[in-house]
Amino acid sequence: MNESEAVARLKHGDIQGLETLVSLYQQQALDVAYLICANYALSEDVVQSAFLRVYERIDQFDARRPFGPWFLRTVVNDTLKAVMRRQNFSLDSDDSGIDALLPPADDNLYAMVEAAETKEAIWRTLDSLSPGQRAAVVMRYYLDLSDPEISAALQITQSSVRRRLHDARKRLRVLLPSWLARPAED
Repeated sequence: MNESEAVARLKHGDIQGLETLVSLYQQQALDVAYLICANYALSEDVVQSAFLRVYERIDQFDARRPFGPWFLRTVVNDTLKAVMRRQNFSLDSDDSGIDALLPPADDNLYAMVEAAETKEAIWRTLDSLSPGQRAAVVMRYYLDLSDPEISAALQITQSSVRRRLHDARKRLRVLLPSWLARPAED
């Protein structure tokens, strides 16, 4: 069953439609939430709640539009809200999910050490960004959304989106080690 068939079935009360949507979007939604909040348990909670809301409110969805971008924007917004509710937010709290986002290190000890250093550098750097900046970066570079789409999803102006992205890129350029920023040698 494809996405549009799944949405149509869900609109008619068939739970199989939701199962299909979960299988199509669960991993990407978890990745997006985790990239913003860096807490795997929180990411799972946000995504599970988002799918429950889809089930409850599918009649509000315009089936002429693609489901994926609409759902992932919901996940981004819900993750930001969850992060804002947490007083002691820290990227160091749970980094178990990033392993799925980075390429696996091979058995070569040097490659394993380099992968660990890269992971640590990325988290230190992302930790320095505000949740709003992380959300903008994830939406632009992971979800490949445009300024107007990010603006609509975050309910901020397009100039605020551009500012968040500019500030985040500037900070990333300063904080990422030069060895991480260099293009790979052939």
